[in-house]
Amino acid sequence: MTTTKQIQVSKNELDKVQYLTEVLPEIPTNTILYKKLTGLGATYGEITAKRNSIIIEPNVPVIIGKCNDPKHKDDNLFGVYEGVYTDDIVNYLEKSKKKYYKILTTPESFQKVKDAFEELEMSAHCSCFLLFDECHKLVKDADYRSDITLPIDDFFKFDQKALVSATPIELNDPRFKEQNFQTIEIQPTFDYKKEIWLHHTNNTLQAFKNVLSKLNNEEAAPLPICVFINSTDIIYSLMKQLDLLEDSAVFCAPKSVDKLKKNRFCNVYEEWNKDKMKRYNFFTSRFFNAVDMELEEQPHVIMLTDVYFAEHTMIDPYTDAIQIVGRFRNGVSSITYISNTKKGLPQRSKEEIKGYLICSKEIYRTMKNFYDCATDRASRDAYRAALESLPFNRMLDRNGRENWFAIDNYMDEELMKNYFYDENSLYKAYDNCDSFIVYHAGYYCPLGDSERLKRENKSQSIKDKRKEIVRQLEMLGNCATEMELEYKRDLIAADSFIVEAYDTVGKEVIEKLKYSKKKITEAMIQKQYSEKATGTEVIRLIKNSFTVGQKYTRKYIKEEIKRIYALLNIHPPKTITSKTINDFFVVSECKVNKDRGYLFISESI
Repeated sequence: MTTTKQIQVSKNELDKVQYLTEVLPEIPTNTILYKKLTGLGATYGEITAKRNSIIIEPNVPVIIGKCNDPKHKDDNLFGVYEGVYTDDIVNYLEKSKKKYYKILTTPESFQKVKDAFEELEMSAHCSCFLLFDECHKLVKDADYRSDITLPIDDFFKFDQKALVSATPIELNDPRFKEQNFQTIEIQPTFDYKKEIWLHHTNNTLQAFKNVLSKLNNEEAAPLPICVFINSTDIIYSLMKQLDLLEDSAVFCAPKSVDKLKKNRFCNVYEEWNKDKMKRYNFFTSRFFNAVDMELEEQPHVIMLTDVYFAEHTMIDPYTDAIQIVGRFRNGVSSITYISNTKKGLPQRSKEEIKGYLICSKEIYRTMKNFYDCATDRASRDAYRAALESLPFNRMLDRNGRENWFAIDNYMDEELMKNYFYDENSLYKAYDNCDSFIVYHAGYYCPLGDSERLKRENKSQSIKDKRKEIVRQLEMLGNCATEMELEYKRDLIAADSFIVEAYDTVGKEVIEKLKYSKKKITEAMIQKQYSEKATGTEVIRLIKNSFTVGQKYTRKYIKEEIKRIYALLNIHPPKTITSKTINDFFVVSECKVNKDRGYLFISESI
């Protein structure tokens, strides 16, 4: 990429931002368009441009949304995704002879578009403008959507082509330079920064609960709350623990829809529609980009990351956060980001990551050379297995060539881990972003997400898991607050036996008995019997049977105490003798009709 050009956009007298078509009527070929703001109408401009267009969109909801948009009813749009076949595209092309082709496709379905043109002996490369919308997704999704980069070889064969994003990422494919791509930056002439509240926490559940409570208390007329979390497991857990299931809707990928429905949660959809929304609306990364959410109200936006649960929940301030807020074309009422951090994440500079990639590549090349030179099948099989296990193998496409987008993805992901090392790193990342004015606050609990992960570690033995729960119970102490009680309830749900044991016999006894369930159970029974045996019921009945100032024979005293324990169905803590009465009364020896006995002087307890 050799040149960078800047184009300004302004606001009119009604405070409306200029559309891209007003400053750039047509996107030039061999361009990477960095528009900085979402909703400028880059895709709209290409749809209405007087030329044949193929627009590659990141996912299905975007395509469906644009095809169903009333403002495009006369634009001859045709959506291509799973379930749409080559024959359907052929029929569309044949019917569109006198109209401009306007095909919207996912990267994975691009091959079907290509096949349809070939079937009609037409050249898409020559006749269509190819626009890669939200091109940052080429990098961001390359690690889990291997097919997202499939169209890229074809992309470079098009005579007319461009990439567009509000949040581009550095692209290192040498073909951009070879074909003299230019970067066009759209530069707003006005302040476009939005306020964001960054809540750093060690307990995402409690922080989320607090944010919701604050919003619910402040609002007279409740606004929709839109929560962006890239994990349906976390979403379901939050809804269940905070009793939000009835008032929530979830928008996610088809597989996740099926998963939530198996949990008997029905308000879950793979396509967004405002009529499906509830008070609390949860979105996975399928809805972070490109989907226009036209709402009359300005919702509250909450983003949440739990790095202890999964690193793929990280939200990048320079891409994801900007894209999320940009979904709401009429603006938002507030933006909150809740996140924990993890000091165990690697901290590497760009140079260090590049060094790692260079070294990985060299190791791969060396092993590949051994493979190529191998003379027998057994050796080749061994070298092939070694090659497949090497880190750089993930950086290759299906043809064994360097996949530059996978390389860029690795670089981006590793750099992003730097932000989530600690509170200061995360704050700096958002503060350095041109799109936000950051306010931040810490929210900390005695126990948090790290402790939850430790007790939920499935690779742990039962003994190690119980050691961890006892450690956490010690940290909790007396559970003075509702929050602490709630956490203790989580521990009970995780292992009720060890929590009961801790409450009954304490840490020292548990450790002395080396976490043996049998021995701990025996100690608990003994303690409970002892407590019961010396409890208030026993004391009351014994005091009821004997009167201060009276004399009783030893035989009568012994039999009466035995009768009381039998009455309560309690095993006494020690063998009953006549001297047992000393535990309850002050007595002195005497004779009762020639038999040995005791005079009851006073109560001792």
